[in-house]
Amino acid sequence: MGAEESKKKETSLLGSAEALEVIEAARESKWERPSFALQLFHGRVAPSLIFPYAVQSEEDRRAGDAFLAELESFLKRNVDADAIDRTGEIPPEVIKGLARLGCFGMKIPKEYGGLGFSQVNYNRAISLIGSHCGSTAVWLSAHQSIGVPQPLKMFGTEEQKRKYLPRFANGAVSAFALTEPDVGSDPAKMSTTATPIDGGASYLINGEKLWCTNGPVAEVIVVMAQTPERAIGGKTRKQITAFIVERSMPGVSLVHRCDFMGLKGIQNGLLKFSDVKVPKENILWGPGRGLKLALMTLNTGRLTLPAGSIGGSKRCLQIAREWSLERKQWGGPIGQHEAVAAKLGWMAAHLFAMEGVTWLASAWADRGDLDIRIEAAMAKLFCTEAAWAIVDHTLQIRGGRGYETADSLKARGEAPLPVERMFRDARINLIIEGTSEIMRLFLAREALDPHIQRAFAVLLPKYSLPQRVKAAIKAGLFYAGWYPQQWIPALPIGAPAEIPPRLRRHWFFVRAQSRRLARTLFHQMMIYQQRLEKQQMVLFRIVDIGVDLFAMSAAISRASMLEREGESAGAPGSASSGRSQSAVELADLFCIYARGRVLRALCHPSSPEDRPAYQVAQNLLKGRYTWLESGICK
Repeated sequence: MGAEESKKKETSLLGSAEALEVIEAARESKWERPSFALQLFHGRVAPSLIFPYAVQSEEDRRAGDAFLAELESFLKRNVDADAIDRTGEIPPEVIKGLARLGCFGMKIPKEYGGLGFSQVNYNRAISLIGSHCGSTAVWLSAHQSIGVPQPLKMFGTEEQKRKYLPRFANGAVSAFALTEPDVGSDPAKMSTTATPIDGGASYLINGEKLWCTNGPVAEVIVVMAQTPERAIGGKTRKQITAFIVERSMPGVSLVHRCDFMGLKGIQNGLLKFSDVKVPKENILWGPGRGLKLALMTLNTGRLTLPAGSIGGSKRCLQIAREWSLERKQWGGPIGQHEAVAAKLGWMAAHLFAMEGVTWLASAWADRGDLDIRIEAAMAKLFCTEAAWAIVDHTLQIRGGRGYETADSLKARGEAPLPVERMFRDARINLIIEGTSEIMRLFLAREALDPHIQRAFAVLLPKYSLPQRVKAAIKAGLFYAGWYPQQWIPALPIGAPAEIPPRLRRHWFFVRAQSRRLARTLFHQMMIYQQRLEKQQMVLFRIVDIGVDLFAMSAAISRASMLEREGESAGAPGSASSGRSQSAVELADLFCIYARGRVLRALCHPSSPEDRPAYQVAQNLLKGRYTWLESGICK
C-alpha cells in the first residue's frame, strides 16, 4: 500500500469514527420502557407486551371514521391523482380544501387549533390518501411527521407552540431540512453553519439543504446546522442544533425544484441559506441537541411511511384480484394458474402482516408505555419493502397494461388503472426517512446495545485496566447465566389462550428462534468483536430475522384479536365471523413464508458469497473490470 493510499485510508477511518461518535452522542442511550422487539434479539419473548393486540378505543375509532368518510369524499371529488402526476402540480384549491378539512393540523393538539388526532387515526388518514394519491400523502406527511409540528410538539417551548402551531393548523406548510448536497447519512460532514452574533442573541445560518420536501412552498422550516464546538468530557465535540426558520427571513432562497421518477406532485428542492439571521428563541430544544431531536422525531414519524405503504398496497391488491378474475388465458381466469396465484397469496399474506405491524406500533405510540424505536424502524423497513414487492407483483400480473400509463389506457377505452404511476411512486419509500440499508444498520446497533453496554467496555482501550477488569467480571457473571439459557429448548406449551390452534405452532417457532437468534448474535459478536460493525451483510441477516419474528408475532396477535371479535359477533357466516376465519388463514400463510426466511438466514448468517462479492466490488472500483462496460453509448 502506497503512502498516499495509506493516508486516504487513515482519513477515511478517522471520518468514519467521527461520524459514529456524532451518532452515538445523539442516540437514546437508555431503555426506560420495555421493547418487545429488543427482547426478541436476546432470547426473550414477552407475550404480555403483545397480547392482547393493542387497538384504539371505540371513541377514538368513531372520531376517525367520521373524518375518513369526509376525507374520502373530498379525495374522490377534488383530487385527480393522474392529472397531478401529469402536470407536476397539486392545484391550490386542493391544498386549500385539505386545509379546511384540518388535514394540516391532524396531529396538532386541539388547544392549538388542530384536530388532536391519535397516531392511529393520523396513520389511517395517511393510508387512505396514499391509496389514492402518493403526492398528496407526501405533502401532508412531510409537513406533520417530520416537519415543524412534530418536533415542536415534542420539544418546543410553550411560547414556540403558541406562536407556530395555530398557523400550521390553519394550513401553513412546514418542512424539515437536514440532508445536504454532499452529505447523506453522515451528520459529521454537515457543512451548514449557524454562527452566534450579537453576543449570542442571534445566529447567522449559511449553507445549502437538498431534497427538502415541501421546502419550495414551506412557510416555516426546521433547519439543522452546526453551531460552535463544545468541550465535553475533555474532548471537543461537534454540535448540531435545530432552528425554526421562517421562509420570509431575508437570505432564504430556492435554488432548484427537484423532479423525480415518481411523486411528481411533491414540492422538493435545493434551498440556500445566506446569512439568515435567526433569533436564539428559535432554537428547538437547545444547542447541540438537533440530531437527537431528529432521531427521536423519526421514532414516531417513521410510522407514516408504513401507513402510506398499506394504502397503496391495498389498492394494488384490489387491482390484481379483479384483473386475475377478469383476464382469461389458457381456458380460465389467470388467478387460477399457480404462477399468478402464488403472487396473489404472497401479496394478501404480507399485506395482513403489514397491517399487523403498523397498527400495533401506532397504538403503542399512542399508549406511550413502550419504547418503540425498534418497532417503528422495523415497521418502516418491513412495510416499504413488502409494498415494493406488492406493486411489482401487481404490474407483472397486469402485464403490458401495468406498464402502460393510466392516461394511455383511458385514451384507448380501457379502465385507467394507475399501476404504472403507483410503481414509480412506491420506489422512493425504500430510500426516504432512512434507506433500507440505514434502517438495518440502525436496528443492528439498537439490537446490540445491551451487549455493548455489558461487554464492550472490556475491549475498548479508552477504559483503564481496573475498569476493564471490573467490566469483564460483571459481564462474565451475566453471560454465565444468560448464555446457557439460550440453549434450553422452548417447549411447545404455554401459548397465550387467545391464539387460535392453527397459529400456535408459529408462536412456538417465534419463541424457539428468538433464542437461536440471541445465540447467533452473540456468536457473531464474539467472532468479529469490534469489527462486527463492518460485517454489514451478517448484521443485515440478523436484523431481517428479528423483523420477521416481530412481524409474525404481530400477525398472530392481530389474527387472534380478529377471531375473538368474530366469535363475539355470534352468527357463523357473518361479516365478522368471515373476517376472523380469513385473518387466521392469512396469518398462517405469512408465518409460513417468514419461517422459511428465518431458517435460511439462521443457517447462514455469514454467507459464502459475502467475501468474494466484496473483493469483486473493490476490484471493480479499481477499474479491473472496465472491459465489461465496453460496447455502450456513453
